[in-house]
Amino acid sequence: MAESIHGHEVMRLMAAAPAGIPRDQLERAIAERFGPEARFHTCSASNLTAGDLIRFLEGRGKFSPTTDGALSVDPRKICNHE
Repeated sequence: MAESIHGHEVMRLMAAAPAGIPRDQLERAIAERFGPEARFHTCSASNLTAGDLIRFLEGRGKFSPTTDGALSVDPRKICNHE
């Protein structure tokens, strides 16, 4: 199994698109950047798929919906530890 990627990396990917990214495009961007079989972890969860991670971060208030339904991240909500 490949090494698990911290969710902060996905949040940094999101921060590069301040206008937000539609959920389906975000999942494709994650697959392109990290691979379609990549697994992710956070400070309190592990073995997450890209879809699981998006839902988890959204539930934790890390991702917010934009007025047009895309998801965005406030860079101030990205922790800097690994």
